[in-house]
Amino acid sequence: MAEPDAGRAGERGLASADPGAAPARRARIDARAVEAQRRRLARVESPPWLQSEVARRMGERLQVIRLKPQRIVDWWGGLGASAEVLASAYPDAQRVAVEPTPEWLARARRAQVRPWWKPNLRRSGPQACAENEVAGPAQLVWANLVLHAVEDPPALFARWHALLAVDGFAMFSCLGPATLQTLRELYAELGWGAPTLGFIDMHDLGDMMVEAGFADPVLDQETLTIRWASSERLLSDLRALGGNVAPDRFAGLRTPRWRARLADALEQRRDGDGAITLAFEVAYGHGFKGAPRLAAGAPTTVSLDDMRAMVRAGRR
Repeated sequence: MAEPDAGRAGERGLASADPGAAPARRARIDARAVEAQRRRLARVESPPWLQSEVARRMGERLQVIRLKPQRIVDWWGGLGASAEVLASAYPDAQRVAVEPTPEWLARARRAQVRPWWKPNLRRSGPQACAENEVAGPAQLVWANLVLHAVEDPPALFARWHALLAVDGFAMFSCLGPATLQTLRELYAELGWGAPTLGFIDMHDLGDMMVEAGFADPVLDQETLTIRWASSERLLSDLRALGGNVAPDRFAGLRTPRWRARLADALEQRRDGDGAITLAFEVAYGHGFKGAPRLAAGAPTTVSLDDMRAMVRAGRR
């Protein structure tokens, strides 16, 4: 069985926007391939194994947040595997699961149906809706291992900011550039093209948050080193995470001979303990939505809720 051996990268700090910096890099992904993989994973009984582990680690970071959300928007809730973590942290909060495809939405709604033989049973699932149906305000937008599979992360950060109430916060995790570096090197040596999409650097994510309006976002990262006893189990576990959605991946179908060659190449990379290891870089971030600031002398339109929040802040 694959076991995580986590080591903190020791890079925690505030992300700030540098006006002279280059524009934030976006993920290089094939959006149609992402859609196909999400549909495939919706047919699997349990979410990918990595999601549950990262959700648990992400939940530990909630201890530094004083705010107790009343309404939580869980972005790609089914794939994020965070229901238990959020229920444990905020048992009285309403959770809205935002699902990326009709298959995931149908799956979430099936979980809400009460069996006819248990009419008094409370609904165990959250409210479920599609991305174009969700509305604010919420005190927390939660997204576990979502951003690296999104074609336009800056637009999604802006969407999350709009969903939040003043003083609410967004918290997310995603895979970083050091993820599966060993596998990428192996593919490069053999001339096989890219085995993974291009992951976004943590500091670029911080810049995107600032541009979307989040106040003083904080990001950190850690590396999870996973050990496997066999190359076949490794390949099976990677398959469970999804498929290759890099736009420059090999375009044709792979053969059993190619898979055997890949397995053999992985076997040759066993470490001193006899295990095959791969690393996953996980970036975590959170940021708050501050009260809007009014420019003196400029005509400004704000919502009634935002005006009330500014009044409360002034009294404090």
